[in-house]
Amino acid sequence: MKSMNSANMSLVGLVLLVPLATTAEVRLDGPYGARLDRMIRNHVAATDAVKLASLFGERVNTTWWQTEFWGKYMHSAVPFWNYSGSRELGERIEAGLVELLKHQEPNGYIGNYPEKLRFGRGWDVWGMKYTMMGLLHYYDYASRLPSAESRQNADRALDACRRLCDYLAGELERRKMPLRFTGNYGGMPSCSVLEPVVWLYNRIRLRQEFGGQDGARKYLDFASAIVDEMSDKPDGPQLVKLASVPVAERRFGVVPVQHKWAPELQLTKAYEMMSCYQGLLEYWEATGRKRGDLLDATIASARSIADTEINLAGGAAAGEHWYHGADRQWQHISWLQETCVVTTWMRLCEKLLAVTGDTFWADQLEKTFYNIYLAAMNVNCDTFAAYTPLMGYKSPGHNHCRMHTNCCNANGPRGWLAFMNVFFTAEGDSATMNFYMSSRAEAKLGDGRQVAFKCYTLYPCDGHVAMRYCGGDADFSLRLRIPNFSEKTQVKVNGKSVGGEVRAGTYFQLRRKWHEGDEVEAIFSLPVKMHRLHDHVAFTRGPVCLARDTRFNDGALDEEIRADKITEACLAAFRRVKSPDPSMMLSVAAALPTGSHTENFDNGVYDSVVHFTDYASAGNLWREDCRYRVWLPELIPGRPY
Repeated sequence: MKSMNSANMSLVGLVLLVPLATTAEVRLDGPYGARLDRMIRNHVAATDAVKLASLFGERVNTTWWQTEFWGKYMHSAVPFWNYSGSRELGERIEAGLVELLKHQEPNGYIGNYPEKLRFGRGWDVWGMKYTMMGLLHYYDYASRLPSAESRQNADRALDACRRLCDYLAGELERRKMPLRFTGNYGGMPSCSVLEPVVWLYNRIRLRQEFGGQDGARKYLDFASAIVDEMSDKPDGPQLVKLASVPVAERRFGVVPVQHKWAPELQLTKAYEMMSCYQGLLEYWEATGRKRGDLLDATIASARSIADTEINLAGGAAAGEHWYHGADRQWQHISWLQETCVVTTWMRLCEKLLAVTGDTFWADQLEKTFYNIYLAAMNVNCDTFAAYTPLMGYKSPGHNHCRMHTNCCNANGPRGWLAFMNVFFTAEGDSATMNFYMSSRAEAKLGDGRQVAFKCYTLYPCDGHVAMRYCGGDADFSLRLRIPNFSEKTQVKVNGKSVGGEVRAGTYFQLRRKWHEGDEVEAIFSLPVKMHRLHDHVAFTRGPVCLARDTRFNDGALDEEIRADKITEACLAAFRRVKSPDPSMMLSVAAALPTGSHTENFDNGVYDSVVHFTDYASAGNLWREDCRYRVWLPELIPGRPY
């Protein structure tokens, strides 16, 4: 395998299936870059793609979901093949594709369900969705490779995707079966196939050998029919009609007979709901952004998720369903924050940021990435937890479908892509820096000029970011995202403070003629904030959620916090300290009023030094004796006077 730090390798935003305004390239450095390299080496490149593809040759009398794994794997494996330059990874991907194509039936079907179980309850259409996504990811990248064999395989992948989609649409018509009546959870898993159907439409219309615009029309018609099924029909997901209803409260008005199983949970399944909205955004773009109701419904629903479900660690969902999680995050709830839900939320935020340009979605994506997403990955970066609690300890995910893996292991690497795809973007004569991490980022402006910045920072542990321009002389605007938590931000160019108002939660624009070596500094404040909820308290520092950890050996994790005695001075006194474990990214401490009531005349109000680490590092040994806690009990004063 080539070195993961090879400077000439980059993640190309192109391996986005619906690209941004221009192609951007990002190469991460520092501890996060090293962690990404480990994940590619120990997880993605170590996965047996042939084994995942061989599952399609099995016919099992179950309604399991094995056939999603290959497509999820391809979603990240193909871009990381490009990023790492790994010949071995490329060979694994190619071999997996060849194996998969062996199992396509003459009628176009790719899956492992016997005929009698197809289009009923289960995950067959959901599996077809991910298979289509995997095929199209391969097509997008391999069709540009110099190897004639790779380009030939790319054409085979596109043709296989086309035939699979034809099979799906044709069988639904032949069986007179609405798509929303297949699968589970109100038809949301099946209806989420909208996303790759739109991708397929976008690609076929550019290929004359498949009929170009005329040949692509049937895929747009199929996509339109899916949108109709998921929008307003009372026996479907009602993703437009119910957009104003909090996501945890969505129900059928009258439960149709086709959805008689578990009707109370039908429309609150988190992962699948967000996947459907992702498809609606793709359709909205592909059809000229004419259906404003689809965009409005997606934004309203995503805002509902952010406001009512996302917790301090940027995670959400219990038992994979919405449950008013923002208000209940202080509780110790099982099956919390499934990694599949987390990565899907990141993808939705990525798409909304690209579509709307609203920094709100960048703030959400950043919080999720630095907290729950990184927390779900073990130190060796070779596996992802299925569920990650806000207190307790972390552990590996359980095995699915009698296999030695699970859906979250297949899905986990996609989260890095959601973060990196919108890291640095360009459109017209403006370049935008959304995230701050040691890296080299470059992009092409609208006129084709290449601009690039080298970034040096310890963010988010430290608020100082230095960027050096390393492109040719060019007149353009650099837009810096000012994080929503940074109440005081200073921006400098070549050592001099820049005038103009710098407001949190907006972009600050630097318009100038740039020269090689120009330096930009952004100094963000990282305030520690205390959050109170149902007689519990928690702390954040900038975008980072803080947690107590047993490795500090500084008292019981459930020790009471006397929140009524904590002042702004207490919060300002938080300081970075040496970590007891080198795997901890951040350690901070402060003297806080803690402890229970005593009979002492001073009511026992004493300060104790309390240590915290970043939530992503908390409990990262994945042992039962390495415990952590985010929400701490608050001591409630018993006297009203």
